[in-house]
Amino acid sequence: QRRRPLTAMLRAILCAAVAFAAVDAATLLHAPTLRMRGGGKHFPNLPDSVKPGVVTGQALKDLLQTAKDKGFAIPAVNCVTSSSVNQVLEAAKKYNCPVMIQFSNGGSQFYAGKALDNPKETLKACVLGSIAGAHHVRLMAEHYGVPVVLHSDHCAKKLLPWFDGMLDADEKYFKEHGEPLFSSHMIDLSEEPLNENIELCVKYMTRMAKMNCLLEMELGITGGEEDGVNNENVDNASLYSQPDEVWQVYKALAAVPNSMFTIAAAFGNVHGVYKPGNVQLRPDILGNAQKYIKEQLKCKEDKPVNFVFHGGSGSEKDKIDTAVKNGVIKMNIDTDIQWASWDGIRKFEKEKHDYLQGQIGNPEGADKPNKKFYDPRVWLRKSEESAVERLGEAFKDLHCVNALG
Repeated sequence: QRRRPLTAMLRAILCAAVAFAAVDAATLLHAPTLRMRGGGKHFPNLPDSVKPGVVTGQALKDLLQTAKDKGFAIPAVNCVTSSSVNQVLEAAKKYNCPVMIQFSNGGSQFYAGKALDNPKETLKACVLGSIAGAHHVRLMAEHYGVPVVLHSDHCAKKLLPWFDGMLDADEKYFKEHGEPLFSSHMIDLSEEPLNENIELCVKYMTRMAKMNCLLEMELGITGGEEDGVNNENVDNASLYSQPDEVWQVYKALAAVPNSMFTIAAAFGNVHGVYKPGNVQLRPDILGNAQKYIKEQLKCKEDKPVNFVFHGGSGSEKDKIDTAVKNGVIKMNIDTDIQWASWDGIRKFEKEKHDYLQGQIGNPEGADKPNKKFYDPRVWLRKSEESAVERLGEAFKDLHCVNALG
């Protein structure tokens, strides 16, 4: 008789244990997962918000913060054709990295076609070319399975009609899709007085913040020459930004509700590739600025500013490392990719020279056709392959290889 209550008790305990186990299993299956940066559902090393395709708004903010936290930067590559876009996407997929695709004013005009009218009042061809490029990136990026920051490059004061045209397209896209067409835009008013630079940046940041679009601004001048802008003979002092100047920009832009911004502070960087020793990079300037702004903000974060490295082509590896350690989350690489693209064609022409002197006739016979050598798909592919390889080197330099996990 005593065994019956004991048996009943054991059965009750067993049933309760099974019930609790079932509840726990259900909780694990259906409860939301708390994720910190990394371990995301789309990429093991990135937050949940970052998905394949063009990233905007909070996802962009999370991606850049993760880059800074984990000590890598994202290469930004200027594209001028659909082929150059595709080679960047291919490289990002091959090396398992996020990437930035950007369009300059001149590159956008080329994308639209040099024969298209481009009046100064509207810069119509530049606007249309950048929008066409943006839609191409949006269509393809998701299928390459990588996160892409879609960006426009340097916009000087005289090019603001182009900037306004892109923002018009962003606002239209935002109404339809809840996000801007582009992830971000750069406005370069570094040749203007600092007060005017800041004032105009705040004006545009206010407009862009309403649609979760990031603003990149330039402080100080990037030397060298690119895309028709020549700063080879500027005053040397303007090539190095001061911590207080960075603070003035940070304070003004941070005051805009919902603002997202990056700062391209000058630390001796130049566009193009120059003889070693002719360029005096001082990425320690970025570290000094971070310390200064941390003191002003009285914050815990050691690197409150997201810095951008312009003129990355040809830079010394140790200077790149220091820049990334000091909060650089993006590095522009254009000139080196231009050379790599051309070098692929140059090597192909050298190897197949005798097959490229006419439509018919080569070393194999006077009546042999050469179409399979001069078909644009052949030599353009050589260009793409060469660029992809050089981009792999850039990803490595920026500690970005396998950043997706």
